[in-house]
Amino acid sequence: MSLETMFHELLLTFFTAMVPVLELRGAIPVGVAAGLPPAAACAAAILGNMVPVPFILLLVRRAFAWLRNTRLLGGKITALERRAHLKGRVVRKYRLPGLVILVAIPLPGTGAWTGALVAALLDIRMRHALPAIFLGVVIAGVIITALTMGVVHLF
Repeated sequence: MSLETMFHELLLTFFTAMVPVLELRGAIPVGVAAGLPPAAACAAAILGNMVPVPFILLLVRRAFAWLRNTRLLGGKITALERRAHLKGRVVRKYRLPGLVILVAIPLPGTGAWTGALVAALLDIRMRHALPAIFLGVVIAGVIITALTMGVVHLF
């Protein structure tokens, strides 16, 4: 693989990991399928998945307050907040370890976006939430990379 092609595939993986529903679960298999080494795909996906997190932590409450007043999105914002509070039960009970677990479990409805949303709505300070979310993303990245490479067939 040429250096230019590898750079292109790294960027593809990086940007795919930023997408809310795909995150790591989609980005790592995309990177590996594109020909990246698994470790490179995992690293690019972790970095890409973390890019939106500080913005979500800082801006989501303000954005939700503004959007809640719109007729078009008001109900959707309320439903999204309700869903985040339901996902946040583990986080409310265990605080930062709960946030790590919420982000680390690579299932639909979990991940860095959900973790950042829950942390913001539960008023967890960025200096505490960011490391917990990062640790969860790293754990999820390792799990998804292992599953992508077929380690699950060993069991």
